[in-house]
Amino acid sequence: MSTRTTPSVLPASPEDRDRATATLVAAFVNDPLTRWMFPDAEQYLRVFPEMLVHFGGSAYDLGTAHRTDDGAGVALWLAPGETVGEEALGELMERELAPDRLEEVFEFLVQVGNAHPQIEHWYLPVIGVDPVRQGSGYGSLLLARTVAEIDGQGVAAYLESSNVANIPLYERFGFEVISEIQSGDSPTIWPMLRPARPST
Repeated sequence: MSTRTTPSVLPASPEDRDRATATLVAAFVNDPLTRWMFPDAEQYLRVFPEMLVHFGGSAYDLGTAHRTDDGAGVALWLAPGETVGEEALGELMERELAPDRLEEVFEFLVQVGNAHPQIEHWYLPVIGVDPVRQGSGYGSLLLARTVAEIDGQGVAAYLESSNVANIPLYERFGFEVISEIQSGDSPTIWPMLRPARPST
């Protein structure tokens, strides 16, 4: 009988980007929000990798991306002052979505942007685990790595949960639901804030 060792969490470098992207594409294949935007499978597989570049792609270059050593889990964090590529994301949406759909998605994304806290904070735009490893503690390992660093800085952290099933995981790490966002026929997402902890 084989035993699986606990994976370690490492920085994800630009050289890891392709493998990490493949993991995240697999992880989000059933994500309610992502598939609301891109319900067609061909479009999802073609467009979502580019979305990831604009959502958190700079994390690889800035040293704020992490992966498990087996590549099955990935977290892309943005440090205080860093932002997603909103202009590039808007251009991608305009290119890929029909005009009536585009209006719905933009209305939703405006609400998402407005929900961001106006305080210094780390932002987690993307975290995902390969479906064959989900439920094995990978998400906890990824969160623990950066939360420990954030606590050393005495800074808040923020994310949006697009799946209600993931909220208890984030709550275990001190994140608190601060609102709900829903627009038109979109799924609901839950902005979550982790208040700053005094640095020691």
